[in-house]
Amino acid sequence: MPKEIPVYLFLGFLDAGKTKFIQETFEDERFDDANERTLLLVLEEGEEEFDPSRFAVKKCALEILPQEELTLERLTALQKKHKPQRVVVEYNGMLTLDALFDAMPDGWMITQVMTFFDAATFKRYNQNMRQLVFDKLQYADMVVFNRFQDDFSQEEFHKTVRGVTRRANIVYEYVGGKAVFDEIVDPLPFDIDAKIIEIADRDYAFFYRDLVEETPKYAGKIVRFKGLVAIDGKMKSGTIVVGRHVMTCCEADIAYSGLVCLHASNLPLKMRDWVMVTARIDIERHPIYGQEGPVLKATSLDYAPPPEDELATFY
Repeated sequence: MPKEIPVYLFLGFLDAGKTKFIQETFEDERFDDANERTLLLVLEEGEEEFDPSRFAVKKCALEILPQEELTLERLTALQKKHKPQRVVVEYNGMLTLDALFDAMPDGWMITQVMTFFDAATFKRYNQNMRQLVFDKLQYADMVVFNRFQDDFSQEEFHKTVRGVTRRANIVYEYVGGKAVFDEIVDPLPFDIDAKIIEIADRDYAFFYRDLVEETPKYAGKIVRFKGLVAIDGKMKSGTIVVGRHVMTCCEADIAYSGLVCLHASNLPLKMRDWVMVTARIDIERHPIYGQEGPVLKATSLDYAPPPEDELATFY
């Protein structure tokens, strides 16, 4: 196996503050405490340019990469040329991350993702380029809103980010330099400590995301929700998948988000039946997942009418 090379990814649209942040990071001697060979890949050129003469990183190679050169062959060649021990990428905001993931050589591992937005233009981008905004948020470890103003609503920006991810830290960088960390608490729309966790039809997307992101805390919990059955001939008797079609961003990303369910019901279940299931959640390995995951052990399973809105969303 190739040796793992950590990749630090900086995302955002033009003039969002990526270059300034990376420049300041490279000027910090603490970023070079291990004296590692660093490859700085720039896939977007804005008004602000890097000044390598001020870098504290001693072993640094700066490569400006046109969009059409984002290929496995080109990145492999750069790896052979510079032999980096870490890679820093300033990414083009108009490209989706799939383009980078498809081009990364074996061994390149995304270690940290930071996403930057100009707070003054963020809502316009989110309205007109929602899929690109979603793409920049979904993997973020930290989201920074630059040029934030006193009359902006932190709650409004917070809600947009949390509609995509609950993992990312959020920072509001105010005009003048004051940085404020987001401390808004997001209570779940259901009681996770209830004897039976009741998931309303409108809340399935929140339940599924929280279960996937924080699986261990659901071990042994009992849950009840309405879902759509998925089944095929390869499944063992008494095994189905129950879930909902979830839209995270827009119509293009609608996906069936289901959970393995083991049951002892005699119902002649078939594909696309709606059911109400009550089940204990066990965390264990299952072939359908191909890894460890939440497996529902149904204590009750019966037909149910479809929800008023069959598409689950975060809105």
